[in-house]
Amino acid sequence: MHPPDTPISVLVVDDHPLVLAGLVALIESEPSLALAGQAVDADSALAAFDQLRPAILLVDLHIPGGGLQAITRVRALHPAARIIVITASEAEEDVYRALLAGASGYLLKTADFEQIAMCIAQVVSGRNYLPPALAAKLAGRIKGNQLSPRELEILHYLSAGKSNKVIARVAGIGVGTVKYHVNNILSKLNVSCRTEAASVAVKRGLVHPY
Repeated sequence: MHPPDTPISVLVVDDHPLVLAGLVALIESEPSLALAGQAVDADSALAAFDQLRPAILLVDLHIPGGGLQAITRVRALHPAARIIVITASEAEEDVYRALLAGASGYLLKTADFEQIAMCIAQVVSGRNYLPPALAAKLAGRIKGNQLSPRELEILHYLSAGKSNKVIARVAGIGVGTVKYHVNNILSKLNVSCRTEAASVAVKRGLVHPY
């Protein structure tokens, strides 16, 4: 949990100089935020995160080396990393894949600063954030399953064979909460066990094996 009354450190990753400069200026103008650093591609993002350990990684999807790859690599080495995508893409598939890769928030570059600050505050507190329009698109992508972003995250870990204890540690929640989510997932997917859930998730495109 982020210490109260301490500025939230943010690492910004974008390869467009004007966009990067704009985000940096916004963060530096807000007392509740602190710029940890900046990077322009997946490799430098991982190196900077390793060195700086920011509270939030704010990353574009379309950077050299791939934004999704950057998210995946950071989460592999730092499972508790809090990551927010900020991009121009409104495509539901991009939203979906970003959440599966490990992002906790997704913003469009048209977002105003109030929305960016709200997203950062929610994600650093352990919650997910999606703008309502994108949340509606994601609901359409997963059709009738009605899995929440958190349930999609748990399903991803479950499909990777992780135990409830490991999922709890990685997701930053209690084991009891993981069990609650797993039971909801089994019910929504209409399956009776974790193995079936993993199989159905892959078949329905809810999980993309790496």
